[in-house]
Amino acid sequence: MSATLTAPEPVGTTRATTVEVVAPGMQTTIQDWPGRIGYWHIGVPPSGPMDDLSFRLGNRVLGNNEGAAGLECTLSGPTLRFAAATWVCVTGAVADVRVDGVPVEQWRTVEVPAGGELSVGAIRGPGMRTYVLVSGGLEVDEFLGSAATFTLGKFGGNTGAPLAAGQRLTLGAPNARVAAAVPMDSIPSFGRRWELAVTEGPHGAPEFFTRNDFDTILGTDYEVHFNSDRTGVRLIGPKPEWARTDGGEAGLHPSNIHDNAYSIGALDFTGDTPILLGPDGPSLGGFVCPVTVVAADRWKLGQLAPGDKLRFVAVRSADAAPARALGRERRASLGSVLSAGRDGDDGVLLRTEVDDETRVTYRRQGDDGVLIEYGALTLDLGLRARVHALHQHLIATAPRGIIELTPGIRSLQVRVDPAVLGITSLLTVLTEAEALLPDSSQLVVPSRTVHLPLSWDDPSTREAITRYMHGVRADAPWCPWNIEFIRRMNGLGSVDDVYRTVFDAEYLVLGLGDVYLGAPVATPTDPRHRLVTTKYNPARTWTPENAVGIGGAYLCIYGMEGPGGYQFVGRTTQVWNHRARPTSTAGPGVDRFATDDETPWLLRYFDRIRWHPVSAEELLDLRADFAAGKVSIDTTPGEFNLAAYRDFLTTNATDIATFRATQSEAFTEERLSWKSSGELTD
Repeated sequence: MSATLTAPEPVGTTRATTVEVVAPGMQTTIQDWPGRIGYWHIGVPPSGPMDDLSFRLGNRVLGNNEGAAGLECTLSGPTLRFAAATWVCVTGAVADVRVDGVPVEQWRTVEVPAGGELSVGAIRGPGMRTYVLVSGGLEVDEFLGSAATFTLGKFGGNTGAPLAAGQRLTLGAPNARVAAAVPMDSIPSFGRRWELAVTEGPHGAPEFFTRNDFDTILGTDYEVHFNSDRTGVRLIGPKPEWARTDGGEAGLHPSNIHDNAYSIGALDFTGDTPILLGPDGPSLGGFVCPVTVVAADRWKLGQLAPGDKLRFVAVRSADAAPARALGRERRASLGSVLSAGRDGDDGVLLRTEVDDETRVTYRRQGDDGVLIEYGALTLDLGLRARVHALHQHLIATAPRGIIELTPGIRSLQVRVDPAVLGITSLLTVLTEAEALLPDSSQLVVPSRTVHLPLSWDDPSTREAITRYMHGVRADAPWCPWNIEFIRRMNGLGSVDDVYRTVFDAEYLVLGLGDVYLGAPVATPTDPRHRLVTTKYNPARTWTPENAVGIGGAYLCIYGMEGPGGYQFVGRTTQVWNHRARPTSTAGPGVDRFATDDETPWLLRYFDRIRWHPVSAEELLDLRADFAAGKVSIDTTPGEFNLAAYRDFLTTNATDIATFRATQSEAFTEERLSWKSSGELTD
């Protein structure tokens, strides 16, 4: 055991408790662990330290709670001036660390004297991030239960942004005793070549990938792309062969699926581009994920630097090291080397039958999650009703150990704490629940009609397309105008027909958080309004906040700036604003954001969105009012009745079949065009 040291004692009530940021470093943020848990279902990622191992070890040696708020530094760190003598520990990648100009060791506790300065310079070796932990942690206002900074969402860490020069941080009460250093056998090893332990699933061979694809994924040294960050680590590697020609209703590319919840650490193929999803990544999306990094190895994502090489090593899920462990089993690649082997089940844990028509598939999502899928790979609101029934049942019964429930189009993700509820026990809970669910064919749920403005073909979306053409891909068939591409894909006569179809449609919200922060994934209730497109491949690196796009058979509103792949039709006002307050003059029939800042999302499951046109200038005015808290959204109460909806489909079956036939012909023609140009191969 390391020796313990006596920490400086507070002097009465006059002890200064602040730290001044003299220089902020390149990208220094306040984080805590495990971050913002419980909001995955509305598109709020956990955030927290990307390398949780280095972060937690530093807290532990200082006598703090492992999750106490500290600083994450990317590439270079800050210079901090301490008003009172304070014990600190700097962990993570090797950097030049000094106290009042004198070099000090990382992974050891060091006392910064009153008035002294701690400086963390540029990283000098492998790795991307260092961590600064202080005795007592940082005192930070929480948002949605966490102090973790989510810079894309502009919340957490008090300011929602990286540290700035002149900012003052408040220290928590210091601990009486601290250890001298993190034990040597617990310090993680960094390098330029990494092994990441992964489990098979959720989307394996032979349904989505070929056997050769899967062997390639496990046998390839992928290279880390320079365009990587906390949302995801983009990789350079071979293009899959794919086990199917397209994604059907979900999109033209074989990577496209009906939107489901992702896991942190999933290897997400956005088209042919593999991306490891990080702690600021999206919760919901429509791309396949063949393997998932086990929870105990996800710390490595935070240290992957551009040019690094990595290899995925399949492990049996039962052999994965516990995520909460901080001992030598998590140092580097020991867990993956010692436990190498495959579950050999293609990521499918179990298949059962609900009835003669509906199969339930339970898919593995790492060692801490299961994705439950209903029925065939089709868009069927009856399947969404079944998901809703299971979701509500699990909320009501609240099995111990379940920490997140996130519905998708035809799926429900269940994330657990494996130390409390193992995956085998979870499967028992889930299969027993099926026998207790009500008849989902009789689903009747509240369903507001929410009237939102839409700036058609907005200049901001045009700018995003231009950026994509200049920075990513100029020859994409959806460029230079997404709306013309949508027209062509659906066999419509003109772009005016696209306009009329979108504004005539009523979009039913099936999921939230599709591209963050309460952003809906929705589909027209009338299949004759259901435009089908494919998604960008590769994905965009920038999308304007609240852009509106169509991908597969779905429409989404982007909750914030970030990457994306849906084909643009325009832009709307905010669907999330944690600073907004309702207008005092709003009258009857007007809905608004809740008055408390813990519920900043606008839309709910099964809401129906109706668009009304506004000019680009009018939208900017509406957005400015919204940002200022002048929120008034017209809504009409109602309900969604699945039985009545099915009667509607039966009554209009002939017209719907005619529309789908025309659409299918255009879809096939576009696919053949792509094949002839080399865009697609069988």
